Amino acid sequence: MLNAHLLVGAAGCVLVDTGVAGAAPSVGEALARAGRGWSDLKAIVVTHAHVDHAGSAAELRERSGARVIAHEAEIEHLNGRAPMTLCPTGWFGRLFVRTPLPHERYTPVAPDIVLSGDETLDLAPYGVAGRVRPTPGHTQGSLSVVLEESREALVGDLVASGLMLGGLARLGHAIRPPFELDPRAVGVELGRLADEGIQTFHLGHGGPLGADEVRRHARVLAGSVAGVPHLQRMPPLR
Repeated sequence: MLNAHLLVGAAGCVLVDTGVAGAAPSVGEALARAGRGWSDLKAIVVTHAHVDHAGSAAELRERSGARVIAHEAEIEHLNGRAPMTLCPTGWFGRLFVRTPLPHERYTPVAPDIVLSGDETLDLAPYGVAGRVRPTPGHTQGSLSVVLEESREALVGDLVASGLMLGGLARLGHAIRPPFELDPRAVGVELGRLADEGIQTFHLGHGGPLGADEVRRHARVLAGSVAGVPHLQRMPPLR
């Protein structure tokens, strides 16, 4: 129930998020369907360090030679040195945080390109007309990819849709993901993207969503508060 997105350009491909550990064969199949191979994958954007978005980053880099892109605020989580803080957004998040998956360890990865503060990155050198930009709120170092020409954005877990993790009904209805560090900051970032002309929002779970639904959700977040934080458990690497 996770969406990882492969952006295919004339001069290369960019993967946005990686799935959990062991997802590399699925990425290889997606490349093949696009008529491409591992050598065509030039960059991997990790929107944040949760296991379902970063779990295969190390293996995918090894297979492809692609450069891993992340924000500096995620580094200590990506390299396995520090746990993340998980703030449940509702009943599902409070149940989910008690299961093993949110705490699953993955092979540590040190990003090749690190964005600092509000720094952005042009993806043109990697074959895609787009830009990576910080959009904090889901986690401190959350990133989004903006495709200005098509007025699309890939926003990771800034917003979800559907029921629970987005694999069921109501895919056109925006909801909060199971965990969210700062809902008001998320609302600001989503509203800013919509105001800048983004019409379609591609999500890590569920979606896609149109700008009007995202604006509605951003207004809801303006009155929301963060859940009670749970420190991510750090089981040993297997």
